[in-house]
Formats: sequence, C-alpha cells, structure tokens
Amino acid sequence: MNILQRINGHEDLKALSDAERAQLCGEIREFLISSVAKTGGHLAGNLGVVELSVAIETVFNTAKDRLVFDVGHQSYVHKLLTGRQAGFALLRQYGGISGFPKPEESDCDAFVAGHASNSVSIALGMARARTMLGQDYNVVALIGDGACTGGMAYEGLNDAAVSGEPMVIILNDNEMSIGRNVGGLAKHLSRLRSSEHYLGAKQAYRRMMKKLPGGQALYLASSRVKNRVKQLFLKETMFENMGLTYLGPVDGHDLPGLISLLSAAKDLNEPVLLHVLTKKGKGYSFAEEDPAKFHGIGKFDPETGKKLATKVKTFSDSLGECLEQLAQEDPRICAITAAMPGGTGILNFQKRFPSRTFDVGIAEEHAVSMAGGLAKQGAVPVVVLYSTFLQRSYDQLMEDVGLLGLHVVLAVDRAGLVGDDGPTHHGVFDVGFLRQIPGMRILTPVSLAEQQDMLRWAAEEATGPVAVRYPRGTEGSYSASDWNGLEGDLVKCHRQGKDVTLVTYGNLLDNVLQAGELLAQQGVEATILRLLTVSELPTGELARKMVSGKPVVVIEETCTGSGIREALAWELENLCPGCKVAGRDLGHRFIPHGAVSQLHQMCGLDSQSLTEFVKEVLSA
Repeated sequence: MNILQRINGHEDLKALSDAERAQLCGEIREFLISSVAKTGGHLAGNLGVVELSVAIETVFNTAKDRLVFDVGHQSYVHKLLTGRQAGFALLRQYGGISGFPKPEESDCDAFVAGHASNSVSIALGMARARTMLGQDYNVVALIGDGACTGGMAYEGLNDAAVSGEPMVIILNDNEMSIGRNVGGLAKHLSRLRSSEHYLGAKQAYRRMMKKLPGGQALYLASSRVKNRVKQLFLKETMFENMGLTYLGPVDGHDLPGLISLLSAAKDLNEPVLLHVLTKKGKGYSFAEEDPAKFHGIGKFDPETGKKLATKVKTFSDSLGECLEQLAQEDPRICAITAAMPGGTGILNFQKRFPSRTFDVGIAEEHAVSMAGGLAKQGAVPVVVLYSTFLQRSYDQLMEDVGLLGLHVVLAVDRAGLVGDDGPTHHGVFDVGFLRQIPGMRILTPVSLAEQQDMLRWAAEEATGPVAVRYPRGTEGSYSASDWNGLEGDLVKCHRQGKDVTLVTYGNLLDNVLQAGELLAQQGVEATILRLLTVSELPTGELARKMVSGKPVVVIEETCTGSGIREALAWELENLCPGCKVAGRDLGHRFIPHGAVSQLHQMCGLDSQSLTEFVKEVLSA
C-alpha cells in the first residue's frame, strides 16, 4: 500500500503519474477486499468504481468542488482518497465512519446520500446556488443506472438540461442496482454507442471558432444546422433529446481516458452527461460472479468469498416462504418489489411465479400506485419494501390506496433500527405515517410464526389496506404466535405484576422482558403487555389487562412523535381518568449507525436502562 498511504486528496492524486495511478487502483482493490472482509459492508459496487473515483478526485477537488452521490454506498473509494483510510477499521460501527457520505465526517462529503434518484436535483441546486451567490466551484452528480429507474432522476435531468448551469452528470452504468436492472431504461442504455473521436472534434471546432471574428455567432448557427441534420439522419439518445450534451458510453476502467474525458466535460461549461460503463465487483472474481451477494455483505473469508456468519432464518426469508404458499393457493396473489427481490426474500417467489412478480426498479411511488390499480381490479398485491423506502410513497399510500380503501398488503421489512446502515435506513417513522391513513391496519409480529399468520390473514381475510411490519434479522426468545385475527386477543400478556404496566410491540419484547426480570429482582412486579396492532389501538382490552391505578410505561422503537404513546395516553385518559402514562422511545433525533444493541443502550432502550427508567416513573 505504498501509494495509497500517501494519498490525502486532490493535490496528491494530481502529482501521480499514469503508472502510479494504475498501481493505486490495484492497492485500493486489495485494501477494500481485506478491510470489508473484516467489517462487512458494500463491496461489489465500490470495486466497480475504483478507476472512476480516482479519475473524479484527480480532475476535481472535492474539498471545494461538490461531488453528489446517488446512493452513497459507492463512496468508499472517495473516502479512501480523501484521508480516511484509518477510519475503515471501524467502518459502519458505532462511533466509526459511515458507509455513506456524511458532511459531518469530512468537508469532501457534499451531501448525505442513502436513498436513490435525487443526486441530479441536489447537484442542480448547488450549481444554482453557485450562480446566485457569485461563487466558483464545479458540481458533479454521480448517478447509477439503477437509480435512473426512479422517476425523480428525470425530474432533475429535465430541469438541468434547460438550466444552462455548468455541471457534469456521470451515469455509472454497470447494468445493476442491487439486482439486475429492469425496464425500458436498461434496454435504452444497452443500445447506446458513440464515436471515440466525437468529443475531440467538437472541442477543436469550438476552440477554432472562438478565435475567428464573429466566430461565436457562427458556431451557434452551425450548431443549429448540425442538430437539424443529426435529427434527420441519426438516432439521438434520450439525454440529448432532453437537451443535455451526451458523451459516451466510455470504458469506466480506462483511467487515463476517464481523466481526459472528465477534464473535457468540465471545460465544456454546460450541462454534460458522461455515460461510463463499469463492471460491478471488478478485480475480485467472487464479486464479479455474484455482484448481488457482494452488494452488501457481512464478514467473509477473502480467500474463498464465503460468509463467516452462520445462516439463520430471517423475517425476510419467512415472508418469502409464506408468500409462495399463499400464491400456490390463490391465483390473485402477486408480489411487487422495488429493485430488491433478494433483500426482501422473494427471489424464490420470483422464480416460481415470474408472471406474478413485478420488480419495478427503484420506484416506490410507482410500486404503490400500481398496487392500487391491481387491487381495484381484483388482484391481491403484496408490496414488499423496506420501511425507510416506503416513506417515499406516502402520497400514493394516501391517495391511491387509502382513499379507496383498497386491499393492498404492505410487507414492511426492516422496521425499527437496522444497525450499521445508519440514519438513512432505520425504519423508525412508518408507524407514525401509516397511522395517519384512515382504514390502514398495522400489524406488529414478534415471531416468524406470528408474521406468517398475520400475512396470511392480511391476504386472505382483510378487506382494506394492511401493513405487516417486521424487523431486520430473526426472531428473539419468543417464537409462538398469538394472532387469531381481529376477533381474537389483540393484547398479549407476557408477565403479570401489581406495581406497573409495561406496554410494547414488535422486536423490543426481549428487552422489556429482561427489564421485567431485573425489576422483580429489585422488588418491583411489572405486568408486561404486547400490542399485536398499533393502528386502531385496542385500548379497551388494554385497560382491562393493565394494573389498575398504577402507571403505564409505553416502550417503542420509534422516534418521538412517530409512535403511539401520545395517542394511547389520550385514549386511556378517557377510559381511566387520571391514568399516568409515561414512555421511552428513540428520542426526537436521527439515530446514527452501529450495532442495534449499542443503539438501544445509547437511547435508553436496553434492559438495564429501562429498569432504571421504570423506577424513576414509580418514584416520581
């Protein structure tokens, strides 16, 4: 790692020869494979952008110029080149560096980037701020072809094309988002070809015309003629039709060529789209052969590519199994995913029922609206999304599902804290926004068996919209199912006591049960109640089962204002005047990355902290 150790930014890269930069790329790949094998992280995408990242950091000074990532899991190389090599020992770990761009971490990180399709819009805003304020810096947006399956990308491109703002949009085309890309854009990109001499000739012509008297006017006139001829005889790209100067596609692993093209694109002083072809997992055979597996991977053996962790059955796996059973029994069942059939556990469903699996790309809004259309015509769509990405379809949930009371099933994966992916991926707001939708039923399983029972009920018996929310990973100590439909008990009593009532739901049950044990050791007997639904709160049943005249403590893994505590307190006040309701949640803040157990401790949701909090409530 002789060269990588010396690199701390733009000036260091500029000083290197072409041979040294090529050696640097090899060192970066060795470092990434070795480092991510120890910590886990996003590997395949970063291996694919090594040359591209070195070229960007050589041509642009990201401490001043603004580089906006679209989904920042491909920012590892950028971080290595901007002085953060040492931080990779704690990559995505509590207190360590983030796996995504983070402005608090470095001035070289222009913006947070955890969700897709917004980079062009953000970059255009930065370019316009530069013009408004009379400042001088370059703006670059790095967007993948996967992110271009999201509609917001085209809103940004459409505006950028007519803005006149100098900016470079780099389209990193590796034919992948997490899984293989789908849709019309993927087919369009596969057809694009260009002449390698086109850009050089265009630049030479422009320089020559600028030297002639009246050359600028002549250049503009000739450009209009050229464009008319081109429209008559040549097929243009969709980007050119928008009004962008399009360059490419070019080899994304040709480092000298990339540096030359990026320099030229910068000098054009107009909105430019550079189409770069890269290979996900480049340089590591296991990642090249299975880029989806190495998109985001836990600790692994770099010699064999095999994961070190023992495989356990997760809620995502359980969802996929149940969905297959339901589809086998009911031809109306279909599944919708947004570019994540693997991450959401429906790969086998997709193989068994290809005509009833709809991968819409990174387009959650479209996914939900399409589900509304399916449901209106008699199908039973199951929309399988991560909680954090479901946020983007709030309007569609309200207008295209809720308003008509349509039977759409939401399988809300990664509900609650997700750990190392951090604040852009924690699913801690869905309870709040789903509760706002009239008629939405929200079910909160705690075990794999209960998840499957709830999903089956949601698909077969429910008549309106239903969300089944479940955490990342697998179940805790409780593996039974207590779901018997809306006619059964909606409040499960896990412990009977006389001094206080603890109310929770979902995957915090283990922490609360452990707190109950600790309280008992200190002479406090708690009743522990778990809610199976958090939409229409079963306050009548809760009031019958809680300890009369004693405080109620609501414990939930949501941010303050996005849970049920306030609503529960208001409803209980009507049933039990004077009832004291306290609560503990994640607080009114965005939660950083780290192991879930560490984040629980930070937020006071671990068993010891809950014990102390309950004692404070009782002594107040």
